[in-house]
Amino acid sequence: MASAMALPGLGAVGGCDSGAPHEGWKGGWVGASAERGHRLRQLPATAPVDGPLRRAHVLVLGGGIAGLATARALLQQGVTDVHLLELEDEAGGNSRGHAMGGMACPLGAHYLPLPGPAAPELRQWLEELGLARQQAGRTVYDERHLCHSPQERLFIDGAWVEGLLPPAEAGSATLAQYRQFAQAVRQAQREPGFAMPTLGSPWTAGHATLDAQTFAAWLAAQGLRDERLRSYLDYCCRDDYGAGIGSVSAWAGLHYFASRHGFHAPGDDHEPEPVLTWPEGNAWLARRLARPLGADRLHTGCLALQVQAGRHEVTVQAWNARTDRPERWVAPQVVMAMPLFIAKRLLATAPPALAPAVATLRHAPWLVANLQLRAPLLQRIGAAPAWDNVLHGSRMLGYVDAMHQTLRPEPGPTVLTAYWALPEAERGALLSRPWQAWAQPVVDELAAVHPDLPAKLLRVDLTRHGHAMAVPAPGVRGHPALQALGQPGAGVPGGRVHFVHADLSGYSVFEEAFTRGTRMGRALGGA
Repeated sequence: MASAMALPGLGAVGGCDSGAPHEGWKGGWVGASAERGHRLRQLPATAPVDGPLRRAHVLVLGGGIAGLATARALLQQGVTDVHLLELEDEAGGNSRGHAMGGMACPLGAHYLPLPGPAAPELRQWLEELGLARQQAGRTVYDERHLCHSPQERLFIDGAWVEGLLPPAEAGSATLAQYRQFAQAVRQAQREPGFAMPTLGSPWTAGHATLDAQTFAAWLAAQGLRDERLRSYLDYCCRDDYGAGIGSVSAWAGLHYFASRHGFHAPGDDHEPEPVLTWPEGNAWLARRLARPLGADRLHTGCLALQVQAGRHEVTVQAWNARTDRPERWVAPQVVMAMPLFIAKRLLATAPPALAPAVATLRHAPWLVANLQLRAPLLQRIGAAPAWDNVLHGSRMLGYVDAMHQTLRPEPGPTVLTAYWALPEAERGALLSRPWQAWAQPVVDELAAVHPDLPAKLLRVDLTRHGHAMAVPAPGVRGHPALQALGQPGAGVPGGRVHFVHADLSGYSVFEEAFTRGTRMGRALGGA
């Protein structure tokens, strides 16, 4: 077949070109409303000056995981007059879900690693949900919600292999490099500070040294130059941080492994680290986090436009997309649970730390494509179909099979969720080009490994996350401005505005957002 379709600035994105979009395909953009969010760009000209007045004891702005966790913690503390405003029609942020042909699928985050000892708040909540229980002094998880086997596979050298680490022959230079990096990770795990979440972890001079350089530079300084090792590490960083080893800090690169499952060379006695997952991904968690709020406290389709902190109360100008009318909210305490660059736009008077924090943060754009298939794909040589399927050397991150978590005995129609962490320079194209221009290269990339996919494809629904996650570039994790903004009050006049978002950790994962939200809600509820 001819070379793949190219997008501006991307070049060919696959080794297969299925030509013009198949006439039978349907699809479009789903999920986040870029148009609704961009209403902020018209400020202050369109900021409402009137509207019905509503009051709350605590008002949370932003219904991602951090905002939902804040509201939940406040309710648990007895603060019942808490309200949450969420821009989109469903709360959950990057953890929202979707459905195609009656099959659930994710629009973003699709799994949760089992929390360690540094995440007691998250472990307690998972026990409340019935996902975990204490047995003989250890935590036991409900196997129905753990990823079913096989969990991961990699397409490399013309075949599928188990796991995601590229194979290395005994006695090879690649295997020696794997073992050297594994030793570096074990050394990092023996030091304090590599914990998930990072909130409350010590920050040492050694961490600062790692944070001052890129992961790629640190690897080179260690003599770790093997192509297979570096390609795997680059994949891991793109998967968790939205950017590769040349963009994230050495602290972030080591933290990916040292804070969770470590790094294990081939031959190590190690089983794959289990994760919690569902067909709809982390939307399963987000919906249960939102449920206690109810429709009377959770206000979706409501966009905060301006936040004015006063001595005794905070006034929030908002726009209700459902009624297409302005609203005014007044509350003694307001929690800004949104990316910091948005918080900066909203605040009439910002704390001194906010501008430098926003200046240091970069955000990765993501494309998530859900592909509805009328029949299962043909099996290629090698390892059997898995939940997570990665293509070695691909610009995309691979795909997960939404129906892998079901208990049906035979394969059948399914939804594949493909992930693509894009370069920052492609944000404009992501927001402006039609859905077909993005669906085609996704299909081309997957068709290079699954030639039967285009003929079995019924629909492609795509989600664009223009600012999906903060990138832990050098200097971000240890930036003093982020530390300052994480404190209650955060230097805002009157001390009545608070910040809670995974941006404050310098990178975006569920554990960080949930823990920050829970601790902020408990602090405000106990005040």
